[in-house]
Amino acid sequence: MSVTHLPPAAGLYDPRNEHDSCGIGFVVDIKNRKSHQPISQGLEILANLSHRGAVGADPLAGDGAGILLQIPDAFLRAECADLGIDLPAPGDYGAGMVFLPRDNQDRAQSEAALQRSITAEGQTLLGWRDVPTDNSCLGDSVRSSEPVVRQIFVKREANCPDSDAFERKLFIIRKQAHRSIWRGNAFGDDQQFYVSSLSARTIVYKGMILARNIGIYFPELRDPRLESALALVHQRFSTNTFPSWALAQPFRYLCHNGEINTLRGNINWMMARRHGMTSKVLGADLDKLWPLIGDGASDSATFDNALELLIAGGYSLPHAMMLMVPEAWSDNPLMDPHRRAFYEYHAALMEPWDGPAAIAFTNGRQIGATLDRNGLRPARYLVTDDDQVIMASEMGVLSVPEEKIVKKWRLQPGKMLLIDLEQGRIIDDDEIKEQLASKHPYQTWLDATQIRLKDLPTEIGSMPPDPQTLLRRQQAFGYTQEDIRAFLTPMAVNSEDPIGSMGRDIPPAVLSSRAKLLYDYFKQKFAQVTNPPIDPIREELVMSLVSLVGPRPNLLDLESGGTHKRLEVKRPILGNIDLERIRRIEYHVDRAFRTETLSICYPVERGAGGMARALENLCREAADVVRRGYNILILSDREIDADHIAIPALLATAAVHHHLIRDGLRTEVGLVVETGEAKKVHDFCLLAGYGAEAINPYLALDTLSATLARGPQKMSESEAHEHYTKAVSKGILKVMSKMGISTYQSYCGAQIFEAVGLANDFVDRYFTGTQGVIEGVGLTEVAREAAQRHRQAYGDAPLYREALDVGGELAYRIRGEDHAWTPETIALFQHAVRSGDYAQFKAYSQMMNDQQDRLRNLRGLFEFRFANQPLPLDQVEPASSIVKRFSTGAMSFGSISWEAHTTLAIAMNRLGAKSNTGEGGEDAKRYVPLENGDLARSAIKQVASGRFGVTTEYLVNADAIQIKMAQGAKPGEGGQLPGHKVNDWIARVRFSTPGVGLISPPPHHDIYSIEDLAQLIFDLKNANPQADISVKLVSEIGVGTVAAGVAKAHADHVTISGEDGGTGASPLTSIQHAGSPWEIGLAETHQTLVRNHLRGRIAVQADGGMRTGRDVVVGALLGADEFGFGTIALIAAGCVMMRKCHLNTCPVGVATQDEALRKRFPGQPAHVINFFTFLVEEVRELMAQLGFRTFDEMIGRSDRLDMRRAIHHWKARGLDFSRLLAVPPAPPGVATYHCETQNHGLEHILDHRLIAQAQPALESGQPVRIETPIRNTDRTTGAMLSGQIARRYGHAGLPDDTIHIHLHGTAGQSFGAFVAKGVTLELAGEANDYVGKGLSGGRLIIYPPAISRLRPQDNIIVGNTVLYGAIAGECYFRGVAGERFAVRNSGALAVIEGTGDHGCEYMTGGIVVVLGPTGRNFAAGMSGGIAYVLDEAGDFARRANPAMVVLEPLNDVEETLKVRVLRDDWRALADAELPEDRLRHDARRLQTLIARHFLYTGSEPAHRVLEHWRELLPKFVKVMPLDYRRALQDLQAQAARAVQQDEDEDASVAA
Repeated sequence: MSVTHLPPAAGLYDPRNEHDSCGIGFVVDIKNRKSHQPISQGLEILANLSHRGAVGADPLAGDGAGILLQIPDAFLRAECADLGIDLPAPGDYGAGMVFLPRDNQDRAQSEAALQRSITAEGQTLLGWRDVPTDNSCLGDSVRSSEPVVRQIFVKREANCPDSDAFERKLFIIRKQAHRSIWRGNAFGDDQQFYVSSLSARTIVYKGMILARNIGIYFPELRDPRLESALALVHQRFSTNTFPSWALAQPFRYLCHNGEINTLRGNINWMMARRHGMTSKVLGADLDKLWPLIGDGASDSATFDNALELLIAGGYSLPHAMMLMVPEAWSDNPLMDPHRRAFYEYHAALMEPWDGPAAIAFTNGRQIGATLDRNGLRPARYLVTDDDQVIMASEMGVLSVPEEKIVKKWRLQPGKMLLIDLEQGRIIDDDEIKEQLASKHPYQTWLDATQIRLKDLPTEIGSMPPDPQTLLRRQQAFGYTQEDIRAFLTPMAVNSEDPIGSMGRDIPPAVLSSRAKLLYDYFKQKFAQVTNPPIDPIREELVMSLVSLVGPRPNLLDLESGGTHKRLEVKRPILGNIDLERIRRIEYHVDRAFRTETLSICYPVERGAGGMARALENLCREAADVVRRGYNILILSDREIDADHIAIPALLATAAVHHHLIRDGLRTEVGLVVETGEAKKVHDFCLLAGYGAEAINPYLALDTLSATLARGPQKMSESEAHEHYTKAVSKGILKVMSKMGISTYQSYCGAQIFEAVGLANDFVDRYFTGTQGVIEGVGLTEVAREAAQRHRQAYGDAPLYREALDVGGELAYRIRGEDHAWTPETIALFQHAVRSGDYAQFKAYSQMMNDQQDRLRNLRGLFEFRFANQPLPLDQVEPASSIVKRFSTGAMSFGSISWEAHTTLAIAMNRLGAKSNTGEGGEDAKRYVPLENGDLARSAIKQVASGRFGVTTEYLVNADAIQIKMAQGAKPGEGGQLPGHKVNDWIARVRFSTPGVGLISPPPHHDIYSIEDLAQLIFDLKNANPQADISVKLVSEIGVGTVAAGVAKAHADHVTISGEDGGTGASPLTSIQHAGSPWEIGLAETHQTLVRNHLRGRIAVQADGGMRTGRDVVVGALLGADEFGFGTIALIAAGCVMMRKCHLNTCPVGVATQDEALRKRFPGQPAHVINFFTFLVEEVRELMAQLGFRTFDEMIGRSDRLDMRRAIHHWKARGLDFSRLLAVPPAPPGVATYHCETQNHGLEHILDHRLIAQAQPALESGQPVRIETPIRNTDRTTGAMLSGQIARRYGHAGLPDDTIHIHLHGTAGQSFGAFVAKGVTLELAGEANDYVGKGLSGGRLIIYPPAISRLRPQDNIIVGNTVLYGAIAGECYFRGVAGERFAVRNSGALAVIEGTGDHGCEYMTGGIVVVLGPTGRNFAAGMSGGIAYVLDEAGDFARRANPAMVVLEPLNDVEETLKVRVLRDDWRALADAELPEDRLRHDARRLQTLIARHFLYTGSEPAHRVLEHWRELLPKFVKVMPLDYRRALQDLQAQAARAVQQDEDEDASVAA
């Protein structure tokens, strides 16, 4: 039972899908001096973080805010005295903040339950106090759920000898009271009993209150008598708007900004530990705490619950935090060996709670904060000379005189900030961790207990089968010719997950007429908006595939670490020899491990019906074996033969895993799977997700051994096996990282999947906790499919006697899987649009829509409820109006040819519809009409994670700007454009280098959470206020709640893409196994938005596999306002679905940059226009039959859809679309389609004043000087002004320094975003995250104010992700930057005095100078531009990522050493032009940039380098991308050949 007060699941809305993010902060007096000041400062922080929260349909209903304080003893003592309550000495009583039901009887029951718990635990109730509240500041939607807020006081008795024991007892009292109420479910699901806090040290005031109003709702927070030495505050941004008082933060120990991606697995493992966990500290009280996470209704609440257990069990607060959020310790060359041993030891105790997280925590005695291992959330802090520490999600939230500040810094990845109030000092991260790492002999414990699989004696692997046995096994386990050709062989050759293109147009497994593997019924979940994916290649340092096989130690035993053996495997994919090592391990490790192999096969005579019994027997036997002392189980299907059927390995694994969890035995045993079934990356991910700690794919390895002789290249068997294993491992990392999970330990058992087409009772039993919404097949059908494959393998069908099934999932094959796009449908469609024949188009539509015998998609099972009296067609909304709702898909110039891209744009512009640039920028010449009046400009400009070509000019030439969060064909993947497609033209448009491949990062590095998305929407709206801002999401369970968050983040438009969208290039794993049908995601989005009263303010678009007018009408009835068409638009223009887009070999000139192939392009705008004209006509005909005059009337009318009644398909019969077709309640006045406008809050931004003062420059180019203060709530400064410049003058902008703006203060986020050429922003102060985002030619200068006491090079001056996607311009920052400085810089020049981790990541152009230390992983994915790093410590080589760059000394140093440059010459040096030849003149280029840095900022490091040039020049390291150097050399050689050719021609003419 939970206390969230969220509505129950209805339709596709499910409260489990809620997400939240937030702004956090704290104020603390280091010396523990209590006063009212920290409280008033905490309230001010909340008010200044309001832009990090959100409101929904009710303007007074925030998502929640709160403040945690030390017990204000003097205030409570005085208040209680007035009530006749005599409080004991501080520490001898506990105070609780309790939410209670408004109903008197229910409230009395709640209070009685709490009182009973107090008495039962031997403590004394002192009394209750009513907390004064003022609900005038609450919105109407919140008041109905407002609880009665009371404080309770509990006296400490003799059975609690010290304060720690008393805190534990209060914890138990609270849990027991909650259990008593929830178990009885006394007040139904809407009850409101919740204890916010109960402690002798801290107290929490929180609720569903706007951040700025928390001091109004709780008036006593403004009472000067209320005193504390600390205040911990939180401002929540939830994806939904349903009031949830309990989920407001802080919780009892912490507030959390981020997302725990591994939550399901963490909960499962915690449940599994119950029976194996004991505690000397808690003793018998431990049993009273379960269920531990009963009120863990959000990831943050659950994390807090687990943290409470660890602290109650004896862990210190920092120790517990390090256990749950560990640093990236594996393969970290910079980590101290003692600390690595600490982390490595604890890795076996608990899996990381993985995901982006900035967590502030306190127990009232210590307060601190920590950041996730990858640095994915912002958190800055400062220290004052009067011993205050102020930490917040951004700087500027409090006005602190600059001269009082002695330190400005940030939370760093995996690092901790800790203030010990009893010691009265800040404890540095190194000191904290050194203390903890040296407390026990962790390395000695490891040496005594750690067994590495690779160190065990070698064993003899199983013998390979004969060809006939191999073939039969392959057939029984569903192998096809396509699997071997497209998956196994490429993986063995290239050690990579294979790449493909286009999309998926085959039926979901539940609709397929073929016997599908169980893996095909699951879809991978992925990160979008609320948390970011990780790049597992470029950010490999945070990833780990290490798996620990075997029983897990007692989590609450802190002392006996040297006794519990642990088996470590470097990666979870085992070769045959490795498996035998595990099977025989007990003979080599003194029987510390005992392995038992359980067969998952059963006799064939039992048939499909025998599988249920076989599963029961397997689970019972597994539990019995564990109880007999075996601690490694191998589930094996090797016994499959003509007489034995195998239970699907995934089913067996999940069933055993969950059975052992329920029996409390799972942490007593390791689970290894020996299977012939797993062959693709997706298969391994599912086995891992449902509990497999290691997997041996013996049949895949046998298959590779058998195909060596006829493979594409010669290699040994061991090489083929190693390459394949490496490919699978990389693929697993990629799938893990798509959900933002960095360690296999966290991924194992985390169940990051959804079921599509599986019955709920089947899922609940065997895959407990997995979501599915359309029902489907159960064990009977799954068993039938396994039996069918077995018959095919061991029967006598002539077709399969000597060969495998053809497959045909990736590409059409005659005997293969059904495809929507076949040679017949493509030919019919293209003939129709080329000839303009509507009748032929109708024949094509009939063929696509007819799914009576062959089901292809969910909508094929829908039937319309037509009107009794159809409308005349002339009464239906005209085609010219409806077609405006259509747009073509986001296909970039680069992935497709110029001819194809412009054809689509011209056609859509003629129609009054929209085309989409994709993520490749747009040539500016397309902004000018053609001679015939056509416009080749794309109306929708896409902003993807690569930010290629995203200039200010690009943005202002948009009617809509689409943020691509995810793509239907490859959610969680970044885009990729191979180097052979990047010609001179495309490189110019994308601001990159010809011939160098381009990679879009998997995440947007400025969107790590929902409030970050709100910031990017705000940035883009500033650059182009006239454009609609759209967010592209991909269909998955939970996308509706994400879409609600997107609406609250002020997007104007959201796209829900289906799994069958197209792509130019992507791993096949993503194309085939991520994302769900758009019907599910669209319906959930519409239902959730309507329930949240947000539907009217945002347009909803569906796309992905739209092919006919019927599809459009179904989409509208499910809730779509608009529709996107990608693949079909390309087919109309000539595509023939060769699915070779990534190879640059498209035979019809569509998806190629090859000049010869482009000449074959057959498409014309008229063909595309014909398609959309025919499509609209079909839509109008159906509208007439349904009785809808206007399109708006039709939106969301899912009551006009029915599920087909007569379903003969043997698997589809179990489907249930009742939730999908549910009509959400819409009270009067609540819109059900897009008819309102968003309020973007642009009225009061600083740029309006800047634009007014800059009019002379804008109108006539006159120089302008402006001076103004700035604060953290002034965000995106310079963007709107630059948009005005770009509209008038294009990307060229104004002459340098035409508009010079001098600012002083702390700038808000995105300072200098998209600043155009001619604008200089000079800031005396500091800036937050995203400085210079999309910089388009302007100059940014930031330095501390003159009165600052700080040494700038030791303090932070700009935040994270600075210069993201910068195109051109200059930046000079006097101080240190945070993480990901210059990420995806395309051309800006920048000088900085130190950087965090991941500096210059994905950089493709520009120059970066670093005059100080860098973090780890510098230059990861850097394919262009140059960096110069001052490496005085000599350790830069260990901090750089060498995969794509070379580190070398500077060249041409003698140019600057010949002539001594005096200080008087520095100005002339700064004014000099930079050398153009990037292959030469390093020293002169560097000296010029450093001179500019000194002149603009007064930098001391710059001054020192210039003064001691000869001594310091050799300490600079040049970072040069290898591809970039090659490309520059090729360009120079090309230019030289051209010159030589010209000279030869001149000579021949002269002769």
